[in-house]
Amino acid sequence: MNQQFELFEIANPCIGLCQSNKKGYCFGCLRSRTERQLWHNMTTEQQREVLRLIAGRKLRIEQMRQRKNEQLGFDFEEIPEIGELF
Repeated sequence: MNQQFELFEIANPCIGLCQSNKKGYCFGCLRSRTERQLWHNMTTEQQREVLRLIAGRKLRIEQMRQRKNEQLGFDFEEIPEIGELF
């Protein structure tokens, strides 16, 4: 099997916002602790896989935010009709 020669190194996805959530995922780059610690020792293929995982995490976060905004999209100016209680 021929291995393709890489001309350019894959850039580290770190954006300098290095804080983790309770599960260990970075708020800045969305990598896990292990992914951050092993980045420089990973092969190009492994780094590409991490970038693919990051893209999926970003997509899920955006979808959750969108659902949350839809749920909170009340019109507080609108007065709901209230039927007679008795």
